Amino acid sequence: MIEYLARFADGDARTGLNLLELALGLTTSPGITQEQIKKSLAHTIIYDRAGDAHYDTISAFHKSVRGSDPDGTIFWLARMLKGGEDPLFIARRMIVMASEDIGLADNSMLSLATATFTAIQQVGMPEARINLAHCAVALALSKKSTRSYRALGKAMELCEHDPALAGAPVPVHLRNAPTKLMKELGYGKEYKYNPDYRNGKVKQEVCLKYFFGSFIVLFRLNNDLTDYSVIVPTGATRRHGVSGGYRLGN
Repeated sequence: MIEYLARFADGDARTGLNLLELALGLTTSPGITQEQIKKSLAHTIIYDRAGDAHYDTISAFHKSVRGSDPDGTIFWLARMLKGGEDPLFIARRMIVMASEDIGLADNSMLSLATATFTAIQQVGMPEARINLAHCAVALALSKKSTRSYRALGKAMELCEHDPALAGAPVPVHLRNAPTKLMKELGYGKEYKYNPDYRNGKVKQEVCLKYFFGSFIVLFRLNNDLTDYSVIVPTGATRRHGVSGGYRLGN
């Protein structure tokens, strides 16, 4: 047992002393075997659900999926499961990964991740580990896209840094008109109902715009949705002292 503890400590005296203290404490349990002590020590030392290991290991798992590394994904998943991690916690993180990292590259991954969460609730451990492995490897092997995730981040950045644009009124043609008065005021009047047009396509302004003095200012995301521009017609000067195209963020 001493040799086992020494190998486990791997030259770290403090870890060795902690292991010895834990092992001595476990020996007070009636009928406990060496194998049970070893298993208990592994759960306690290798993976502390209340400590840094909880966050470090899920981070390593997430980064393995993001990096399309199925081997690393399975290894860190196994580490968490052997350490007694809550399988629903892992499943919730995979639901996030499905939209954050895979996103538009494979929309079916979000359905798989949410189905995995439900499967774990219905099946329970230890069998649910199979569902976790299925979903984790599928996420790792999927193509990746952060377009929607990053686009939302840029739009939220704009709302934070440009209160005037963030608080601008909704264009009249996009407003809801549940009452007669609202209809008389023109709410929704100029809205073009897409299904009425060929292939559902019609030129229509749906991005936020507002009047800045005598100029119209438009919010636009670039083609790959990774950045945005606040477009000001040439000649207009905003309070930030920028003429023409106005850009925030990277």
